[in-house]
Amino acid sequence: MRVGGARLHWHAEWMTEAVFDLPGGPFTLRRALATDVAAIVGLLADDQLRSSEESTAPEDLAPYLAAFEAINQAADQLLVVVDDPAGQVVATQQLTVLPGLARFGATRLQIEAVRVSAALRGNGLGSAMLSWAVEYGRGRGCRLVQLTSDASRLDAHRFYERLGFVSSHVGFKLLL
Repeated sequence: MRVGGARLHWHAEWMTEAVFDLPGGPFTLRRALATDVAAIVGLLADDQLRSSEESTAPEDLAPYLAAFEAINQAADQLLVVVDDPAGQVVATQQLTVLPGLARFGATRLQIEAVRVSAALRGNGLGSAMLSWAVEYGRGRGCRLVQLTSDASRLDAHRFYERLGFVSSHVGFKLLL
């Protein structure tokens, strides 16, 4: 199967790998491993809005590793990374399947923490990842895909809208 220029491979009940033939590639999307956590945190920290909230210091990885284990053990969670041809992690996203009662019991796919290395933005990798995520949700029976984006990320909003997402809600957060 091909989605957004990607060859998709199916493993067990989950679509867990894709190869994206893009400039600078091929890029391989796969399920994240514990050994990827430092690279994922590096992608999260390489963000002008969130850099002060993340730490890439090796001694600070314990909470990230604990979170990774919780995500990895949850049946409705999938954390993926994308490797470049040299095997370096260059992108990530977290997917959560959410059963719900609204919309006649529709199951939703929540996409979180989408990050692409700054050097690769604009080459189509983000589009390929999100297209893959939509197909992943469809394969899990989801009837709706949703994501949030910081209100100040206007370029990201235009990107999501080009992919067919509609800005339909206002989000609220309460830090605990």
